[in-house]
Formats: sequence, C-alpha cells, structure tokens
Amino acid sequence: MLEAADERWCDSCNANVIITAMIRRASLTVLIAASMALCGCVPLALTAAGVGMATGTSHTLGGIVYKTFAAPQAKVQRATIAALKRMQIKVDETKREDNKELINARAADRDIEIEIEALTPNTTRVTVTATKSGGIIRDSATATEIILQTEKLVGTG
Repeated sequence: MLEAADERWCDSCNANVIITAMIRRASLTVLIAASMALCGCVPLALTAAGVGMATGTSHTLGGIVYKTFAAPQAKVQRATIAALKRMQIKVDETKREDNKELINARAADRDIEIEIEALTPNTTRVTVTATKSGGIIRDSATATEIILQTEKLVGTG
C-alpha cells in the first residue's frame, strides 16, 4: 500500500515538472513571437518620426524647440510677435544683440524666451524655451505651439 501511495506521489511530482516545463516553453514561445512582431514597429516608428520632423520643428531632451525659416529676420520677428498676440501671451521685453532679436514673454506660470537669429539675409533661426516659473522644468508643448503659429504667419504674411 505504501508503494502505491509513493508511485502516485511520484506521478504527481512528474506531472508538476512536466506542466512547469510546458509553461516555460509556452512563455518563451510567446516572448519570441512578440519580439519578432515588434521588430516591425521600429521602421514604422522611424517613419512616424520622419513625418513629424517634416514640420521642421526639432525637440531636444531639454525642451528647447528650434526652427529655421527661409525668410528675413524682420518678417519672422513680426510673425512671432503676432503669434504671441494670437495666443494671448504677454511680451515683457524685446531687445537686440548683434544679429539676434530676443523676446521675453509670459503666459500663466511660464517664462518664455525667444531668440530670432539672422543666419543670412533670407534665413532666420528661431529658438523657443518655455520654462515653468522659478523652476527648471521646460514646457516643449508651449514652445512648439509658438513655433507652429509663427510658421503659419510667416507663410501667410
């Protein structure tokens, strides 16, 4: 009688070992299949990034947004000021340094710095940084929208 109980116990152990092995094998199969399926997402993600970059807006990890316009500095500056007015962002100060026009503005709890730099007579680079007041956190969404609104106005004006 003890032998029969021992055999059933051993059969139970073997079943647990077999089930554990099957679960591991199935998990590995699912992991490999998922990895192979997701490999196709990399080209798709790169394509999406390329389409997003077609707007000419470039983000850095620091939240600073840049765009180069094929337009004179004066035209880009007028468009930037108009974009800020359209967005109801208050301009605190504008000043000129060499070939750069600097604009400081404020919206709610954001301090916004805009640099408009003439690279050539018909090429102008705009850099926008929006920072939460008193902090180091940058708001790239607001900076991007300022660039996009400026871009619309440069194209129409």
